[in-house]
Amino acid sequence: MQSSDDYMMRQVSSYRDNPAMASSPEMQNYYDDIPVHSQPGNHAPSSFQSTSDLANPNFRNSQPSGFAEAPYMPQANPYANLEAPRTSEWLEKTQQSNKRSKFIVIGSILLLAILIGVGVGVGVTLSKKNNNDSSAPTNVPTGTNPNDPANFQKNPLLKHAFWGIAYTPIGAQLPDCGATQDQVIIDIQQMSQITSNIRLYGADCNQSSLVLAAIQLSKVNISVWLGNYPALNDNGTAFNRQNGELQTALEQFGAANVAGVTVGNEFILDAVTAAGSNSPNGAAGDAAAAQLIPYINTTRSMLASLNLGKTIPVGNADAGSYFNTKVLEAVDYGMSNVHPWFANQSIENAAGWTWDFFETVNVAAAKALPNTPNMYIAETGWPTNTSTFNYNPNDGPSVASVANLQSYINTFACQATQNGTEYFFFEYNDQPWQAADYGGVEGYWGLFDANGNFKNLTLPDCPP
Repeated sequence: MQSSDDYMMRQVSSYRDNPAMASSPEMQNYYDDIPVHSQPGNHAPSSFQSTSDLANPNFRNSQPSGFAEAPYMPQANPYANLEAPRTSEWLEKTQQSNKRSKFIVIGSILLLAILIGVGVGVGVTLSKKNNNDSSAPTNVPTGTNPNDPANFQKNPLLKHAFWGIAYTPIGAQLPDCGATQDQVIIDIQQMSQITSNIRLYGADCNQSSLVLAAIQLSKVNISVWLGNYPALNDNGTAFNRQNGELQTALEQFGAANVAGVTVGNEFILDAVTAAGSNSPNGAAGDAAAAQLIPYINTTRSMLASLNLGKTIPVGNADAGSYFNTKVLEAVDYGMSNVHPWFANQSIENAAGWTWDFFETVNVAAAKALPNTPNMYIAETGWPTNTSTFNYNPNDGPSVASVANLQSYINTFACQATQNGTEYFFFEYNDQPWQAADYGGVEGYWGLFDANGNFKNLTLPDCPP
């Protein structure tokens, strides 16, 4: 275990992951989503606020609690019957000609027999070649079986660098559910090479089932913290819908790969800032807690009713400065979003500030509670780009760039794992919907881009 000096310990400054940071009038006049590379971006609202998706009734069309798409099934084996020769048209015509010429002299028959023998040999050879050419899959790396998700080629650029990764499948946002099993399998295969732990935020669009199926089909060593992303003041509509999705996933795929279920993400933050307050334990925070705690208890009851063979912990995630004490007393764990970028820290101070803030504000507070919930860092990372929509050139002392993400990885990832900090790096890939909805840096936090291409990074190897 390393000392805190390895993190360049800095004095903790006031930190708020606050949506109000993006509300200045001059920034609202921007609406140009053309990326501006290597510039500091505006600290737009949290990328996972319920106010723009789940809290809007127009975005909560009812979804079935079952699968949105059929479970992954391997395609028919393209390698079958490779050795079965095709009928040679030349041979057929030659045989027909032979029948019509049965009265020809014996010498001609012997000549035809020789030609037929040659034709058969050529026909079989061409048939086998054609079969191999037509059935061989394209764009499949050597050593990868496209019909077996467990047999995939490893990327030498990927190393086990992170304790955990925050993950949302592309296409897992209402109202447009477009996530596919094939794509989630690819994501899981990639993430299995850089971490052993992932967290989800919600359960809409069948994402819990897609992820659990992908883990089992790929046969990788990954534990997942599932999520339920409830909305404020919707009478439980979003919570109940996702609770049903979680139950369906667990009934079908079991709990072998499930390490927890997180209920709520920045729920208290959203409620408190909507009320014009900044106190998570004030009137607005306690009112939100009174809404959230029954969701937590309902989740516990649902999990217990499934007789899964183990007790799955239930937790809550929120911004680092916005945990309500009553909520923490009702959960097994807390997940804290701790972003040095949003706290206006320089890249030189980022790693030390993150560890210092988490230990003094979150871990210490949890240890003082009678249930001593385990604390994780739910989100931490560094953006690599920004868009001109909601872009503020004066925001933050260090730019959003791949080089600064590399610096943050170098100074935080292995050190945090080695000193026992359990964290989820934010995030697996860029999210285009965040760039469109919030602008600024919100769409550019991924280690991979939105097309699944690994960014120009060098990962350290940090054994768990």
